[in-house]
Amino acid sequence: MLKNFIRNTVLATSLTVITASAFADVVVVVHPSNSSELSAKQVQRIFLGKEKKFSNGTAVNPINQTSNAARNDFDSNVLGRSSTQVAAYWSKLVFTGKGIPPKEVNGDAEVVAAVAADPSAIGYVDSAAVTGDVKAIPLN
Repeated sequence: MLKNFIRNTVLATSLTVITASAFADVVVVVHPSNSSELSAKQVQRIFLGKEKKFSNGTAVNPINQTSNAARNDFDSNVLGRSSTQVAAYWSKLVFTGKGIPPKEVNGDAEVVAAVAADPSAIGYVDSAAVTGDVKAIPLN
């Protein structure tokens, strides 16, 4: 029994490492006309609904992806929470009338299209999906 437990634990750990290494290199993107510089903390506050404007004073419109590797990576590395925790956070805010979650779209191409069409939008995509229609911003 202990032998099976150890084998299963090693297998699960190996799969976790393999899966984690398969995650995309996620970058934050904004409209090309947006000159704002953002820290990781500011991006976190924007996607948690705590910050409503860019540093230049313009309103911000965050664009989330539906559940996928980029979303999981972003939630974990930028928001510091699991996707389940983020969903619970927004459920609580919506239920109490204290917030509206970011708009969700399906995949990198839709994020790029939404951000390219809206100067106040911010989103995240796999670095390979960045086109000239959006600007990838480094997080300070």
